[in-house]
Amino acid sequence: MRLHGTQVVNRQGHLEIGGCDTVELAKQFGTPLYIVDEAHIREICKEYHSCFVKGLDNTEVIYASKAFSTLAMCRIIEEEGLGLDVVSGGELYTALQADFSPEHIYFHGNNKSPEELSMAIKSGVGRIVIDNFREMSVLNDLAKELNQQVRVLLRITPGIEAHTHEYIQTGQIDSKFGFTLSNGTADRAFDLALASSNLEVKGLHAHIGSQIFELASFKNEVQIMIKYMADIYGRTNCLLEELNIGGGFGIYYTSGDEPAKISEYAKAVGDALEDGCKSHNFPRPKIIIEPGRSIVGTAGITLYTIGSIKEIPGVRKYVAVDGGMADNPRPSLYQARYEAILANRPQEAVSESVSVAGKCCESGDMLIWDIDLPKVTAGDLLALSATGAYNYSMSSNYNRLPRPAVILVKDGQADIIVRQETYSDLLRNDVLPDRLKR
Repeated sequence: MRLHGTQVVNRQGHLEIGGCDTVELAKQFGTPLYIVDEAHIREICKEYHSCFVKGLDNTEVIYASKAFSTLAMCRIIEEEGLGLDVVSGGELYTALQADFSPEHIYFHGNNKSPEELSMAIKSGVGRIVIDNFREMSVLNDLAKELNQQVRVLLRITPGIEAHTHEYIQTGQIDSKFGFTLSNGTADRAFDLALASSNLEVKGLHAHIGSQIFELASFKNEVQIMIKYMADIYGRTNCLLEELNIGGGFGIYYTSGDEPAKISEYAKAVGDALEDGCKSHNFPRPKIIIEPGRSIVGTAGITLYTIGSIKEIPGVRKYVAVDGGMADNPRPSLYQARYEAILANRPQEAVSESVSVAGKCCESGDMLIWDIDLPKVTAGDLLALSATGAYNYSMSSNYNRLPRPAVILVKDGQADIIVRQETYSDLLRNDVLPDRLKR
């Protein structure tokens, strides 16, 4: 397993993260356990800030909180000088409860409810990204009722099929997101938004997918969007000031993943922006990017305890852990792949190939197929790497499993930032009708 951030093998021969021994963390907090490396998050935020905000003129970095959203995470992001991208009323509420400055919040989503839009207007978010015609109409009516002018971006589907899993492509023509560029829908949307009394169109937004390694995809996106902004100016004399190119920058999960450096990502965007503006004689707009996974993904690990072991001679050896698809649905959802090590014996030589099964009552609850590990025994601790993004966020109570705790580690200190759920928490919202009571 590739070690990230502050992860090291300590003198006790155990995996350590944030100066904390994972064996001791398992004893203190139990497993499954999400562990988040605060120093690593801050280091990546600083690199984004340096490469984009300082490295490129008039640029803003906003964290895509859908990757991992908690009160503590919102505080860290704001302390590091980044803005925030939210996609629901719940994420917006979390940010506001963390006292995140609303003017630095961008509100996304393809089916925002009137209640969510009203909440966004009243809280004074910086930008609302309009995704469809119904939303545009509802938002304008709400803004009129509240006597507000709302600053918006229009989400455009640019027609780019990024090389990633089909479930996390978002920029192709056949997408649930945004106004399609190629068939004239984007033009109609822009004209309607421009004519809406209580909407102030500041710019455009596009997002082409997630876990993207090819920088050419981002360059193509920037050039297409700059051309479209220039076309709008030529057609309507409206000079748009902002271009949000979304996120999607890939990270390392397993061997074969080759993410570029953040500095290379920034250079690709800057070069494409310069070329596009020069080619179309268009003034440079403000650029906004929305990294999520690439900020928190490699900062997280999930710690499990190995339980049952089943060997089928000549076929496969299964080792089961005390978690699975309830705390990490990504392998089942879109064949996500992970690396792992035995946290209590990370330096021991590998001696067998095993497949890591979850404990949910599903044959598809498999975390890793065919990984080489030392001889595995019940009670060993298994650490899955790069689980900081979309693991806690997508977790569930399937099979009535309580969600694990999330702890934040830094300089040898471990703090709970999400408490482990209890069985009583599972019943918190259950209601027993009177006719069924005894």
